[in-house]
Formats: sequence, C-alpha cells, structure tokens
Amino acid sequence: MNYILLDDKLSRENLKPFTFTRPVADIRIGILTIREKWEKYIGASISSLTEKYLSQKFPLIAAKENILINGSVLPDEILIKEIGNLKVGEKLISKDTLIAIHLGGELVRDLNKVEDAKAKSAKKYSSPIVKLNNLWDIFLKNEEAINADFALITKGRKSQPVSKSNHIIGKGKIFLEKGAKVEGAYLNAGGGAIYIGKNAEVMEGSLIRGSFSLGERSTLKLGTKIYGGTTIGPHCKVGGEVSNAVFFGYSNKAHDGFIGNSVIGEWCNLGAGTNNSNLKNNYSKVKLWNYHKEDFVGTGLTFCGLMLGDHSKCSISSMFNTGTVVGVNANVFGGGFPPKIIPSFSWGGSDGFTTFRIEDALEVAGKVLERRNMKLESADKDILRTLFDLTVKHRV
Repeated sequence: MNYILLDDKLSRENLKPFTFTRPVADIRIGILTIREKWEKYIGASISSLTEKYLSQKFPLIAAKENILINGSVLPDEILIKEIGNLKVGEKLISKDTLIAIHLGGELVRDLNKVEDAKAKSAKKYSSPIVKLNNLWDIFLKNEEAINADFALITKGRKSQPVSKSNHIIGKGKIFLEKGAKVEGAYLNAGGGAIYIGKNAEVMEGSLIRGSFSLGERSTLKLGTKIYGGTTIGPHCKVGGEVSNAVFFGYSNKAHDGFIGNSVIGEWCNLGAGTNNSNLKNNYSKVKLWNYHKEDFVGTGLTFCGLMLGDHSKCSISSMFNTGTVVGVNANVFGGGFPPKIIPSFSWGGSDGFTTFRIEDALEVAGKVLERRNMKLESADKDILRTLFDLTVKHRV
C-alpha cells in the first residue's frame, strides 16, 4: 500500500507563513513532524500531494494502490487501523473532515481536484482526532503531542543513564538518546515527559519543566529556563526563557530574552535580548493575521505570542507585540515595536520597511546553511523565488 499525505486546503491557508515553504505534514508538533509520526506508525516513507511550487522538493510518489491521508491530522493506533481497513473507493471522515480516501490505482495529482475524487462510500470515524486548523494549534496542542510522541518513540527502549549531577523532580518519564549530555540541570518531569535527542546538550544550570523535547544536536545554553509544552527541534541553540513554544529546527535564540506561546520556523535567528509579548495589557483575547482572509482573526486565546516564518531574523533587543506574524525571509531591526503583520521579504522595523531583494535574501540563506555544512539547493531557491513573487501584494 502506498500512502500520500494530502494538504488540507483550508488548513494550509490558515497555517501560513509556515506552509509557504513546506507541506502541512512537515510542521513539527511534539517531538516529531506530522510526516515523521505517520511514517513511524506505518513503517514506510510517505510522499506528499501539495502545491505545485513545492512539489520539486516534496514530490508525489504513486503506486498501484494509493491512500490519501489528510496531512493536518495527527495519527494514533486507532486511526491507523481504521485507515488500513479502507477498501478501494472508501473514504474515512470525521464530521466534515476528510481523514483519508482509498483511491486504488486512480490518483489525483492536482491539489485543487482532490474534492473531485470519487468515493463509493464513506465511513464515519467516531473517535476524537487531533488536527491542525490554525497557527495557534501548533503550540496549543504541543504538550499533548510531546507526550504521545514520547510514548511512540521510547516504547520498548531504554534511556541512556541520567547523570547524578542533575536534580530530578517528580516521577515522570525522562529519556536521553545516545550521545545526549545533561549535566547540572534541574529536570522536573512531574507534569510531563522530558525527551533529549541524540547528541543534544543541556548545559549547566538549566531549569526544565516537562513536557519538553530537545531535538538532535540541539543545545540549551547555560541557565536556560524551559516551561512545559515546549519543543526545540533539531540543530537549534536556545537560551534565556522559553514557555510553550515550538522551534521547528535549525534556528537560534542563543541568548537571554523571552519567547512564549510562539512558533519559530526553520533557519531563524533571534538576536540577544529578543522578547515577545504573549499577553495584552488589557487581558483581551488575541487576534492573529490570517493570510486566507487577509485580515486579523480571533484566536479565543488570552496568551498568544510570535509566529516567525522560515529564514526570518531579528536584531538584538528586538520586541514583538502580542500576536505578531512574521513572514518568510524577513529581516527585523531597530528600536520600538514593529507592526503585528510583517510581510515576507521585508527589511526594516518600527520606522518602516523596504523590500528584501530576492538575490540578497538567497545569498544570506545560502551563507546560513553553509554554517551547518549544508547547501541551499536549487529546489529551495526556486521555492523562495516563487514565494517572493506570490507575496508581492503583501509588501505593497
């Protein structure tokens, strides 16, 4: 059986700026990305049906029997079983949400034509599902996802020993992968699991309250303070204070400053002393910019911070207001609070913005990847060039 993760069109729109540069399934929530979760359960690689400009990097792979799965839905054992029982021509739905459809040998190759796919019958899924519908779902549902991933990843395995130099609080679960280094830290697993990835390091004096995940080869700097519901993806350096936030990977916040109820994409850098507000002075509900509606929408949340798209950066002592959305490849600097919506490929701050020219943006992105011994591939360049053109209207 061949499984393909489908971009739920409305979720894809609502999850921008993060879906500007990736399919929905490549969003990290919990320890793993959504794609990695499905692949763990199924035991096979899974391709994507996504926007055409992303398909060079995320190609669709077809076979004789194909099942499309909604890439905004997180898997569990019950859901996997129900999808595996689908017959050709059957689809699985939860209320108004398409979870999966068994297409057999017929395959939809255009994201805009998925709704035309024929299904002879529909099976209703009665168990609850975890689905990403909006930006804030990423951090709001992250703690639940960490604990689910922890159980999935560590089942039947034994953690590396936890050094006696650490102070452990609570009787919760702590798991260290091979090569992980944790010395002189406070680990409170009473409220949720703590997962430290392969060759990751927690430096001395760090205070960690689960649920928490530190990705492969990532580092918590000296004296870092971590509150529950936080994920630091692979190859990150993080310091200061972080609360209920998700760093996708390859991003740095290496110095003091607060990031809370926020999502940070890949290849981002936050200058020393960068802070975001996650609570309005009048305690009213936070609104976030929505690219689909081209307007601010209510989150229903009192606490909601910063959404920072891939390759975006800010200078030292940057300040972000409650509910700020920053696009892809933005460069923010200067004093004061910038606007709550900062378009992709913008250059500036509270005094105004100019366009970050695409060739300059590609040059910086290339240098950043080179520092990790990686290369900005032609597919990545094409995505960013296409995105530069697609987002012109946001910079006008």
